[in-house]
Amino acid sequence: MALLARDDTGLRFRTDQGVLVLTLWGDRILRVTMLREGAERTPDVALVGAPARVAWTLDEQADRYLIATPAMRASVDRRTGAVALLGGDGKPLIAEANLERRKLGGAPDAEGAVRMLFTLPEGRAVYGLGQHQTGLLDYRGSIVRLQQANTDVGVPVLVSPAGFGLFWNNASVTEVAVDTPQAGGRALFRSSAGEGVDYFLFAGPDVDQVIGAYRQLTGAASLLPRWAWGLWQSKERYASQAELLGVAAEYRRLGIPLDAVVQDWQYWPAGRWGSHEMDPSRYPDPKGMLDALHRHNLHSIVSVWPRLDVGLENTRALEAIGGLYPRTYPNVYPAGQGRWYDAFSAKARALYWRQISERLGRAGFDGYWLDGSEAELGGQWGEMAEVNTALGAGALVYNAYPLLHTTAVRDGMAAEYPAKRPLLLTRSAWAGQQRNGAFTWSGDVSGRWDVFARQIPAGVNFSMTGNPFWSADIGGFFGGSPRDPAYQELFTRWLQFAVFNPMFRIHGTGEGKEVYSFPEAVRGPLLDAVALRYRLLPFVYAQSWQVATHGASFLYPAGMVFPNDAKAQDLRDQYLFGRGLLVSPVIEPGATARAVYLPAGTEWIDFWTGARHAGGATLQVAAPIGQIPVQVAAGTILPLGSPVQYADQSPDRPIELRVYRGADGRFTLYDDAGDGQGWQRGERATIDLVLNDKAGTLTIGARAGRYPGMAKTRRFRVVTVAPGTGVGLAEAPGREVVYDGKQQVVAL
Repeated sequence: MALLARDDTGLRFRTDQGVLVLTLWGDRILRVTMLREGAERTPDVALVGAPARVAWTLDEQADRYLIATPAMRASVDRRTGAVALLGGDGKPLIAEANLERRKLGGAPDAEGAVRMLFTLPEGRAVYGLGQHQTGLLDYRGSIVRLQQANTDVGVPVLVSPAGFGLFWNNASVTEVAVDTPQAGGRALFRSSAGEGVDYFLFAGPDVDQVIGAYRQLTGAASLLPRWAWGLWQSKERYASQAELLGVAAEYRRLGIPLDAVVQDWQYWPAGRWGSHEMDPSRYPDPKGMLDALHRHNLHSIVSVWPRLDVGLENTRALEAIGGLYPRTYPNVYPAGQGRWYDAFSAKARALYWRQISERLGRAGFDGYWLDGSEAELGGQWGEMAEVNTALGAGALVYNAYPLLHTTAVRDGMAAEYPAKRPLLLTRSAWAGQQRNGAFTWSGDVSGRWDVFARQIPAGVNFSMTGNPFWSADIGGFFGGSPRDPAYQELFTRWLQFAVFNPMFRIHGTGEGKEVYSFPEAVRGPLLDAVALRYRLLPFVYAQSWQVATHGASFLYPAGMVFPNDAKAQDLRDQYLFGRGLLVSPVIEPGATARAVYLPAGTEWIDFWTGARHAGGATLQVAAPIGQIPVQVAAGTILPLGSPVQYADQSPDRPIELRVYRGADGRFTLYDDAGDGQGWQRGERATIDLVLNDKAGTLTIGARAGRYPGMAKTRRFRVVTVAPGTGVGLAEAPGREVVYDGKQQVVAL
């Protein structure tokens, strides 16, 4: 191996297999590519920007080249060219296996696949790789197939509690074998197509540093409108304007908080799928419908597909610019045939958006539900590999379709409707999609207990791909009746879990699952769950700011926040919401208690009782039908808002600051206008809260920033949590503080 060149961004080497290039994209980001001479890479659809200017050094040692930035060290073996990311102790965190580099390098194998072996730290978990329905959290000992399908989302990003992340920059169908006999106890990436090896390494050690580096590379997560964090009511499907408005009116009449009613598919006239028209016989005044919702502080999104009926004017217009795939595909459901647009074409994306905007956008919809975004085509998963796209063979760009599809609508909405933050719901995702303001939901899953249990690791692993926006249909898409006692229990437990999800959306086929559709005798726990979600809004909105600006997530595996606790690495039915709330959903019918493992390294306080327990222990925790077990880490400052009917009612209402003593802590309250792009112009305000446990004080810092409509004063009630005080949904006694924007120190 020979060093060919060095410049400000990295190094180039000549090896027996081709040219090895190391590029520094940031002080925690290293790109590694191995291409044969003359080979060209597939377009980098996931990446944004260019390599940042990084201060780095090169130490040419006898057996290796050592590269160092202020936050990362990596090495290249002089003999084999194997690259390794090093930890603080100088040992490899992840390293190319020398034999694989020497034998294969960037060349395809005998079947045309691109592959690479990596050694991983022994006994450390591997998370990420998208959203899968296997029930696995730690992927050691398993093979994961990354291929988009309904309920299965492939994203070639992984992280580890060892303190690193990896993005395998290949959008073709990929298999990842982690610590299996086939991988020789290592991690094997094998992609079905590609011209060479191309991947990125991210250095931590903290998970937010790793994911923050990934988003620096692929795009910051969007800041979503405040209403997005409230309750969404959906159904397959509200069949008329009157029905949809009736649902909204009934929620408001009963005083059940609600922020959105969703219009699912088949609102179009017969034979007009893809026209983006609303059938005038059932929806006589779409704009009037949206105006009525908005007057009641409600919002709506509408389902659109990348699929169009044959012969429509929209279909012909897309075909005229080469924006459709040639084949006509049979529908998965209902019977029929249709064409699919090429989201890899910039011209097709722009036209597709214009067609949506001319009818649905001008009616006033607040966002779009991009269904079938894998793309579904004829429902035979694998068909995308057979088409030629505007960016090359479908086999090469296979998994990236949902990224480009969401980009079409996100970019169009941002440009044409700047008063609304882009907000999408989509069934599939790929690397970088966090920048498009798109919630990915887990697809058309069934309303069963075993399926419910699998949603927990599915969502947590999806979050560890750097995309924080995830949800599952509350209660499951298929099956379930509000009149069935067995389903009532499942729905209650699923709703409680969803309180601690990014998106809070009820959906399903068959009978409507509106909260008021359940018998009054069993409705109490449902109302309590909705009330808890709305009281959590100040916490959720503040966390969304950390997500958008600081590499944070909503869902974390306990093993990533407590990396030194071996028992915490594979908690499949527990997770952290933010970094301080340990959530343990009830996933068995009839259960009134469950075992809860408390990660070592902190003390934990029961949200419902205030009881304190040391970490590193397993407890049997009470879980009556109205309660989901939640433990709060010592040092947490948890803001709980006042009861409200909709999210935008909350900003100037009193906030209870629950203080969980036992360690120092910090939290930043965040607020802005709730929608629009003013926050990007600096129209926002933050208040730093600091707990000094030894001194027994909570400092409410001086407010930084302002925004139009901001209340000059706020009311806080500071509550020190103890057994029986400051627990559950009860309003707790505490010290009242009138805050005028100046720093105040409150004795606890």
